[in-house]
Amino acid sequence: MLDIKPTHKPIKEYFEELAAFEKHGQFNEMTIRNAFQDLLQTYTKKIGWQFIEEYTIQRKGRRNASVDGAILDQFSLPRGFWEAKDSKDDLAIEVRKKFEDGYPQSNILFWQPGRVILFQDARKVLDEDISTPQKLVEVLKAFFEYDQPFIKEWEHAVEEFKNTIPVLAKSVLTILEQQRSSNRPFQQAFDTFMGIVQQSINPSLSVDAVEEMLIQHLLTRRIFTTIFNAPGFLQKNAVAHELEGVIATLVQGYGSTVDDFLRPLDRFYKALEMAAGATDDFSQKQTFLNHVYEKFFQGFAIKVADTHGIVYTPQPIVDFMVESVEAALEKDFGKSLADTGVHILDPFVGTGNFILRIMREIHEHNPSALRHKYLHELHCNEVMLMPYYIACLNIEHLYYELTGEYEAFPGICLVDTFELVEDRQMGMFTSDNTERVQRQKEAPIYVVIGNPPYNAGQVNENDNNKNRKYIAMDKRVQETYVKDSKATYRADLNDPYVKAFRMASDKIIQNGEGILCFVTNNGFLDGIAFDGMRKHLRNDFDHIALIDLGGNVRKNPKLSGTTHNVFGIQVGVSVSIMLLHSDKKESIVEYARMDEYWNKREKYAELNKVHNYLNVHFQTVNENAKHLWLTDGMADDWDDLIPLGSKEAKSGKGDQALFELFSLGVFSARDTWVYSYSSENIKRNMSKSYEYYKKILANRMYQGLLSGELKNDEIDDSMISWSETLRRHLYRGFKLEYDNTNIRRCFFRPFTQKLLYFDKYWIDRRGQFPRIFPLPETENVVICVSGIGSSKPFQTLASNSIPCLDILEKTQCFPLYVY
Repeated sequence: MLDIKPTHKPIKEYFEELAAFEKHGQFNEMTIRNAFQDLLQTYTKKIGWQFIEEYTIQRKGRRNASVDGAILDQFSLPRGFWEAKDSKDDLAIEVRKKFEDGYPQSNILFWQPGRVILFQDARKVLDEDISTPQKLVEVLKAFFEYDQPFIKEWEHAVEEFKNTIPVLAKSVLTILEQQRSSNRPFQQAFDTFMGIVQQSINPSLSVDAVEEMLIQHLLTRRIFTTIFNAPGFLQKNAVAHELEGVIATLVQGYGSTVDDFLRPLDRFYKALEMAAGATDDFSQKQTFLNHVYEKFFQGFAIKVADTHGIVYTPQPIVDFMVESVEAALEKDFGKSLADTGVHILDPFVGTGNFILRIMREIHEHNPSALRHKYLHELHCNEVMLMPYYIACLNIEHLYYELTGEYEAFPGICLVDTFELVEDRQMGMFTSDNTERVQRQKEAPIYVVIGNPPYNAGQVNENDNNKNRKYIAMDKRVQETYVKDSKATYRADLNDPYVKAFRMASDKIIQNGEGILCFVTNNGFLDGIAFDGMRKHLRNDFDHIALIDLGGNVRKNPKLSGTTHNVFGIQVGVSVSIMLLHSDKKESIVEYARMDEYWNKREKYAELNKVHNYLNVHFQTVNENAKHLWLTDGMADDWDDLIPLGSKEAKSGKGDQALFELFSLGVFSARDTWVYSYSSENIKRNMSKSYEYYKKILANRMYQGLLSGELKNDEIDDSMISWSETLRRHLYRGFKLEYDNTNIRRCFFRPFTQKLLYFDKYWIDRRGQFPRIFPLPETENVVICVSGIGSSKPFQTLASNSIPCLDILEKTQCFPLYVY
């Protein structure tokens, strides 16, 4: 319900503004409507929706209509329209004219000073004098709080969809597994398809992942054929066509149809189609579908969303980045996005926002250039099926909209961008997809732009949901960013966005000049582990512009991810524009930061205001000897101080340090199993876990499949907590036994002692503590300090027993004695 009262300040200001217009004899519609528009904008913002001035309504078979304003909800669905007239107009006649012209009658408010007429669901529901605050409030509440029938149905259905999808997906999975054992044609088609997918996307892709791909296709195929009115898409798209072939063998063997499979979702699909039918504007449908996509993954594939770090780039950021690239091309290279020879790559295209914006930019500056760019010089990749489908439809539709001709987009590949760095021959799903990938690999990429995946890794190993490893790509990061890092803790360099910077930098270097433009986690700007990465970025490019959008909730708990972060996530965000000239000179790094406490809408507004990075006020970064870029507030003599500990001193290379040996706190990877106040609890928990481990090991040895990846039926949170280390013990056939003598005293949390099962096989990382507390009776003291990457202020505690990694968050420990 809208919180609005006659005594509210916006209501008072509205009447004051109208009185001022009347006093100065201002009666023109364009002048006086601002008072009511301000009122609508205020209350639209209060409920988290968006007011669009001069809103265009696209209509099939006739010219577009334009209303003075529209209110769009969080799904980009229009909830209400507004038309303003001056006091001299006969409002009833103006209403009739608009309806004769086909204007919407769903929820439209006609306004003039002192009077409004409100139509809802093609019926006049109000014709009121609004010269008093009370009447005005009644009208506004009626306008804002009206839900069209299909909207109510959609909102209810979308929540139900989230709950229904996992149940339906499980049912489809059961059918898939039954048919794989009993339906020979389906079994053959599935195995062939799996081989293609493994060869194309990920050699280690599991059966589960391929089944999930089929389920994704099944549950979303109707969305594409109805919402986008593209019934031929499933036959035209090379990847969809392959999947349809597999699905056909499935339903034939099951004695059913695809529609029978999906009947439980009929209500959702119909609500979805009705909601999408509220507009003929394709861009609105695209935004709407992005929301549906997010809901889909929330309900169905949370692990997929988590692994790939699915975050869609808000349009103001996309606009700013594309306009910045265009400005940089013109200023520094004398070129344009529209120019022949400027090959553009979005390596992580998602649903296509960057490519769409680039196409509009090209068409705006040089319409005749778009066809050549579209067919030959626009490239993008997507590794997940559903966004790949959406991107294909979005890009191809925009090309049709801009040129009037349909042409399949040849620049999109269903492929893992990082896989393309691997040195091996690959088939890429279909011959068409393979040819596209090969063309992209051979293209001289001039611009790399996009939003790389951002997730560093899974939290719980039992999720069986790790980011995949790449031989060549990981080696390239290891040989550069990792090798030149002086940090002790470098796990943050495993983040996919770090790989993305390495891959994109290599593309630009290979071309000899060009531009890299990414929106990413901003951790690399000042993170200790990223010193080697910063060194290489500065060497690889000669002009780096960094716009820090802030929003790191972990570093500043006063912030809200949903309010202050431009993506609504917990980690900070930045936009990087990096230029390499063929006559590379000394490198320049520039930095600008938005106000930490601006909300995301204020940040979007600032990006819209400056348009591109040339209009941003930067400060030149003076990098220090340790490749730190953000050094404000640091004492000049910091580097002269003797460190508590260093990797060099620890490895005996002679660097001076107060402590030659130090260690991270103990990381168990299974706290609930190995820690307790009671030794009996530890014995009970660990004995159960050991028995489960031995059972799986015995089954594997019997089947001769010792080193195969864990299967879903080998993962049980109630029996065991897997980690990468424990998996390796299993794959190597280690026979583990419970030993009561491993129970030790530990420092679990600040001022909290517990018992710990300190076994070398069962504790993931024991660090140096076998040398610091080698025996239960060993006496020692360690100074514990909060470590690199801690989200809290620096803290310290002392302990006379084994400390957990989390007593002070990523705790580093410095011992009095070493044994």
